[in-house]
Amino acid sequence: MALQLEHNEKKFGIGDVIRVHQKIQESEEKSRTQIFEGTVLGIKGSGSRKTFTVRRIGAQKVGIEQIFPVNSPYIEKIEVVREGLKGVHHAKIYYIRNKSTREIEKIYSRTKTKDIVTPSKKKTATRKKSSKSVKNK
Repeated sequence: MALQLEHNEKKFGIGDVIRVHQKIQESEEKSRTQIFEGTVLGIKGSGSRKTFTVRRIGAQKVGIEQIFPVNSPYIEKIEVVREGLKGVHHAKIYYIRNKSTREIEKIYSRTKTKDIVTPSKKKTATRKKSSKSVKNK
């Protein structure tokens, strides 16, 4: 049950939106790089058999999932487009398959609320007390 993964010193986790640059061999002389961008749904396996599942919404609102082995020689690089790990509550977020885009955005809004430090709330509470004492005088 891994929440984070590392590929070529690049860390990413469940809920992150990533771009996977995959080398595709078309013929003996020709090869090209194909980019698959989507949300990481889960990480499975251990050791050299680790895999991660990426899901994106394709043409005509059809969901496309692809499973990538971490140690594959065909993966050139992985870029993290958007972080969502802080907002995820489960190790596998397969429940996203049945959610709308609006509901999925709640994951990313949770990451913003966890970044806010709680001492700011204490400052507003002290201001309210001081304003009441001024009104009473």
